[in-house]
Amino acid sequence: MRPRLQVGLKLAILAVLLCAFSALAQQLTKRLILKDGNYQPATKWEIKGDRVRYYSAERSEWEELPASMVDWAATEKFNNDLANRAATAVGGISTRVSAGVSDEDAAERKIEESKSPTVAPGLKLPDSGGVYLLDFYQQKPELIEVTQNSGELNKNVAHNILIATIDPIASSKQSIEIKGPRAQVQAHQTLPALYVQIGQSDDDSSGASNHKNDQSKSSPALAQRFRIVRAEKKKDSRVVGNLKIAFYGKVSQQGNWIPTKVEAVTADWAKVTPEKPLVQGEYALVEMLGGNQMNLYVWDFGVDPTAPENPPTWTPVQPKAGSNKNPELESTH
Repeated sequence: MRPRLQVGLKLAILAVLLCAFSALAQQLTKRLILKDGNYQPATKWEIKGDRVRYYSAERSEWEELPASMVDWAATEKFNNDLANRAATAVGGISTRVSAGVSDEDAAERKIEESKSPTVAPGLKLPDSGGVYLLDFYQQKPELIEVTQNSGELNKNVAHNILIATIDPIASSKQSIEIKGPRAQVQAHQTLPALYVQIGQSDDDSSGASNHKNDQSKSSPALAQRFRIVRAEKKKDSRVVGNLKIAFYGKVSQQGNWIPTKVEAVTADWAKVTPEKPLVQGEYALVEMLGGNQMNLYVWDFGVDPTAPENPPTWTPVQPKAGSNKNPELESTH
């Protein structure tokens, strides 16, 4: 059931309960306290001359008795106390039901905020997940989706064969390259912030790692999971790392790593930022598979304050004057 329907249903139940208890309070059995210590249970009465005409709660019919037999002070005190107790009971139920609606509504809002946290005034991460760069173009906050790019191995087979011929125990080297001299996404700030969804499924067909969700959300594991690497331009490609293969088969990865800070924003999102401002150039966000091994699927981006605006972007849309709506996202496709 949708959250709004749940809240609406609870409010409807609350209204029915209040009406029912209000009607019940009005029809509570009262008492005509007599001077001899006895009483007559009644739902209502009226005084006519020297007689009291009352509707008996026991026999469900109108009856009469002399007004002089009724202790009116005791009758008024008892029935006022009875009405106060009924009002307190109705108020207590109202408070508990209202609190239940409020608490559940707050819990649902917390879950939604975890899936789509706010990263700038009026700007939230899409609940669809992914990796997003928070950029400021002409002092305006924008979110740009950064898509994964597959790093390919440039084996340079002839070179490796030559090395093996000259020195049989020498190690070989293979570069991990991304096609194209420049990333499609360019940050205009030298301290870009990248937001990564960490609640992804382990069976990610795009090459996601086998990190378990509970490991990815713990601080030590999360801090080691994502890193930023400086890409080296090479003709029509960018080198994001190198594989070094020793003659006895050991494989190690090398890269121009940038000191990186990784912090959890919510249970579903992490924020990755460089510890120091980046110089203009090409970079990539990589996911580590453990130790010094990196996922060949990387999120490439550049840093260029003079670059044009990134298309498409998500920008905050302010509500119209007089509107009570919160700012929403608008995609500038």
